[in-house]
Amino acid sequence: MRIVIAGGHGQIALRLERLLSARGDEVAGIIRKPEQAGDLLAAGAEPVVCDLESASVDDVAKHLEGADAAVFAAGAGPGSGAARKDTVDRGASALFADAAERAGVRRFLTVSAMGADHEPAPGTDPVFAAYLRAKGAADDDVRARTALDWTVLRPGRLTDDPGTGLVNLAEHTGRAEVTRDDVAAVLAALLDEPRTAGRTVELVGGTTPVAEAVRTIAAGG
Repeated sequence: MRIVIAGGHGQIALRLERLLSARGDEVAGIIRKPEQAGDLLAAGAEPVVCDLESASVDDVAKHLEGADAAVFAAGAGPGSGAARKDTVDRGASALFADAAERAGVRRFLTVSAMGADHEPAPGTDPVFAAYLRAKGAADDDVRARTALDWTVLRPGRLTDDPGTGLVNLAEHTGRAEVTRDDVAAVLAALLDEPRTAGRTVELVGGTTPVAEAVRTIAAGG
């Protein structure tokens, strides 16, 4: 497969790029800064410099032509304010989805956040609340698109611990941690399973092997 990943220099994206390139897929990662290209090349991915906060739909669609799948893994990241949560976590997601539709790429995975379906609780840090609202709006936008075979993945609290290959993947899991390694492994498995299209699922660490967990979701579990 040829897979294009938005947010190609993110911590989950780099892990996913390594997994996909190691198994023989062709991977391109969209990055904002040219100096990030070396890390993508080291991960086996083609770096594509394109700023999703300023690019047009046509600009992005050119990079998606001929792809079999698109993965939105971009985010404004730590230290960014509420305004960039909206322009990146929501706005760039909509742009990337528009571009996928224009390029005829149906398979679309998006990395969201647990809690994005609900209004943040009173007292939530304002920037984190803006992040959750942006993710929720982005998910609603993607899930309304009939031209995309979308899957929305909502991981729990992310850690840099080594992956275990064992997860809990379900419509509702409850809050818990999950390693970035395991998130990347689940994304790779979701790309192989078109029957997971149309599903919004949460992901935390658990006891079920990744492949089995994805097969269960694909079967309607």
